[in-house]
Amino acid sequence: MSDEPQSWAPRDSSGAGASPGNERPTASGEQPGKRPGQKPGKKARPRRTGWRRAIPTWRMTLGTLLGLVVLLGAGIFAAYRLVDIPAANASATAQSNVYLYSDGSVIARDGDVNREKVKLSQVPPAVQHAVLAAEDRDFYTDDRAVDVKAMLRAGWNTVTGKGKQGGSTITQQYVKNYYLGQERTVLRKAKEAIIAVKLNREETKDQIFEGYLNTSYFGRNAYGIQAAAQAYYGKNVEELTTAEGAYLASLLNAPSAYDVVAHPDNRPAAQRRWNYVLNGMVKEHWLTAAERATTRFPTPGEAKPSNGLSGQRGYIVQAVEDYLNRRGILDAKTLATGGYRITTTLDKAKQDAFVKAVTDNVMSKTSSDRAADRNVRVGGASIVPETGKVVALYGGIDYTKQYVSNATRRDYQVGSVFKPFVLTSAVVNDSTTQDGRRITPNTVYDGTNKRTVVGVQGSTDYAPANEDDVDYGDITVRIATDKSVNSVYAQMAQDVGPAKVRETAIALGIPADTPDLTAAPSIALGTANASVLDMAEAYATLADHGRHGRYVLVEKVTKDGAEIELPERTTEQAVSREAADTTTAVLRSVVEGGTGTAAQTVGRPAVGKTGTAEEDRAAWFAGYTPDLASVVAVMGQNPDTGAQTPLYGALGLPRVNGGGVPAETWAAYTEAALRSSPVQEFDLQTAPGSDEGDELLVDENADGGTDPSSSSAPDTSPDATPDTTPDGSAPPTPGTNTGGTDEGSVSAPDGNGDGDGDG
Repeated sequence: MSDEPQSWAPRDSSGAGASPGNERPTASGEQPGKRPGQKPGKKARPRRTGWRRAIPTWRMTLGTLLGLVVLLGAGIFAAYRLVDIPAANASATAQSNVYLYSDGSVIARDGDVNREKVKLSQVPPAVQHAVLAAEDRDFYTDDRAVDVKAMLRAGWNTVTGKGKQGGSTITQQYVKNYYLGQERTVLRKAKEAIIAVKLNREETKDQIFEGYLNTSYFGRNAYGIQAAAQAYYGKNVEELTTAEGAYLASLLNAPSAYDVVAHPDNRPAAQRRWNYVLNGMVKEHWLTAAERATTRFPTPGEAKPSNGLSGQRGYIVQAVEDYLNRRGILDAKTLATGGYRITTTLDKAKQDAFVKAVTDNVMSKTSSDRAADRNVRVGGASIVPETGKVVALYGGIDYTKQYVSNATRRDYQVGSVFKPFVLTSAVVNDSTTQDGRRITPNTVYDGTNKRTVVGVQGSTDYAPANEDDVDYGDITVRIATDKSVNSVYAQMAQDVGPAKVRETAIALGIPADTPDLTAAPSIALGTANASVLDMAEAYATLADHGRHGRYVLVEKVTKDGAEIELPERTTEQAVSREAADTTTAVLRSVVEGGTGTAAQTVGRPAVGKTGTAEEDRAAWFAGYTPDLASVVAVMGQNPDTGAQTPLYGALGLPRVNGGGVPAETWAAYTEAALRSSPVQEFDLQTAPGSDEGDELLVDENADGGTDPSSSSAPDTSPDATPDTTPDGSAPPTPGTNTGGTDEGSVSAPDGNGDGDGDG
């Protein structure tokens, strides 16, 4: 044992003598009060207890995120190395689409690729700038081939129901057009982004832009800017103006939605898109404000389709393409890639019968010696009420001569064929006259010519003229329908409520976006510009006792042997059976003794309504048997200017009205179409008080004992015209008309500016 004295103080068991830094190590080698691994002098963290233990620490979260980033980066790197730029896909050279009748026979083949490649230097700078302004304004200044923010925004808009959006740069669109396909899948989008990045490294911006201009689809079966220049303006791309280039650039967004010739009702939307392109050019300093101010919308010329689409073929193809696009089955770009076999609902025998009926009753009566005959146009459509199948469609004399289909266009007033919807609405809503009488076919109204329509607040200052200014005096709704009396139906629309009339028309099948489908008393006179096909669908609803389902034009679509799913047709009771059948019962008397007696030659039970648009620019007959609803319209249009023209003097007649040529054509077609079918009778369940023998019952039940011979409301206008022909038997005399006319001598508008349809 050493004799050296100890150099430390004795241990104080009380701890009073301890000083910082003099703690003795524990058995594990750690200082007392320290956690394992804790640095000297650092304060210990409190232990995580309870629910806090379930929450990851920031270190754990950061580590996880870093791991995911590494994995994602590795995945992208692997995908970049594995995915090569492929050869051009098959859709870069589109196949033909085949359109078939319901029996499998061929209607038409469409799909001869219309493409002519050009050099970028051939495209005028203004046209290039227009495309950039429309599709990708940062294309030349942004080195990125993929716009991630735009893709995420487009994906979010798609998920949240704001519509499908591509969110693609021009490079991505070129990759999709030339190397991949048009399908909307996550895998295709990922491949598109990777190939776009690689392509952006291997090709110049000019090369990519040139390829994009040559592969993009512009509608009218035109692939590439050169084909588009020819298809829309009949000139080479070098000759395009700034305005024309801006219109073609607008088409890239949605060709079928902006073709103002195929669909005249698209003009407002097309002009908005065109203005967007030009304003973008000004913003990017590619066009001066002064040049922009003098630029006018360049309406394109009519398409010049191939002879393979002559006759009715082109109209049918156009209608089918529009149907597939509007129903969300195939958009125009996808369909244009070709290879589709499309079986329509069209019945070949009925289609041929419609063409023959128009030829025999209209076109054969035209003469090159009459200037008015150059303006004659005909549209027709036929639907089976029970199934909604379109079995015949007549678009015009020849698709190669007249591009616009008269069966689907929405720019002519329908005239008095709209009036049955007013009566249907009255029954649906259990409406009453201004003096409280329930409206039925036997309700008496004042049919005085130019009688002012009266509402609950008094005079409306709207006084429509009857056809040929005839005063009918007190007449029933049934007789007013037979004779198509404007003054009665305008007042009845006011009594029912114009908004309710509009709702009923939409429920029957008239599209809600129909031009001039305005909730005003004039709605009764046919101011709306519904198409022939629209009207056929609505009349088919009446024929099917008020059950409505959208019309069906396509039965089957296949590609490469695989069948594409089509939406299932559903029906609903749009209006009550009593309302629909009551209207049918009234329309039967129109054919039996009213303005539509020419339709009697159909030789079987039939109902219908005549109509004539303002200034006799169109004459209509809409009618149905229990098993077939069809509409025929004869229209006037200048072949050079496209302007609507009156039909005065056409076909050698003083005027063309709904009860003449249209009714005769309808009867000839319907008789031939149903010749091999058994005759069917109408099975009607009309509303109480609707039968012709119910007048007395209506009189006895009138509210307050009102004399049924009185008008629904007094004519309070200061210039009220005395009733001169109470029985409506006065001979028609030429005179002015509020807008439309019906079955009489020449009429002209009265200057009211209401544009109402025929009387």
